[in-house]
Amino acid sequence: MTLRRIAKRLLVNGEEHEVSFLPHRTLLEVLREDMALTGTKHGCELGECGTCTVLLDGEPVLSCLVLARECEGREIETVEGLAGASGPHPLQHRFAELNAAQCGYCTPGMLMTAMSVLRKTPAPDRETLRRELAGNLCRCTGYLKIYEAIEMAAEDLQDG
Repeated sequence: MTLRRIAKRLLVNGEEHEVSFLPHRTLLEVLREDMALTGTKHGCELGECGTCTVLLDGEPVLSCLVLARECEGREIETVEGLAGASGPHPLQHRFAELNAAQCGYCTPGMLMTAMSVLRKTPAPDRETLRRELAGNLCRCTGYLKIYEAIEMAAEDLQDG
């Protein structure tokens, strides 16, 4: 039996895309392989590392565990959508400035989770950051620079 591709309209980073893919493909696979949005990283592909985190209707999800066919009519945000016309998002700027991304592999997932946190809690305390980022693993930084970058970005966003 041959599987047939399905066509879905996906709203990614504010733009609608008609995408055709096999029905068993994950959102991670479709974003990277069919839409060339390679900022979202393959990690464990078991839902344990957070590297593939994107926002789905504003909530962080592990795109390796979500079937792309379930995302039609929902808002998908990837790391490529963070920067605006005026340049990098304050989170991106602060991550770079503080060297919060050493190897950088976990960074897209960290940024997307942090974006969700800042939308819900404009001035998160350190414990909130620890709790919310617990599903995003980093093997390089020890998290301190990541927390500091998010706190500084929160201040930047509040200052306007």
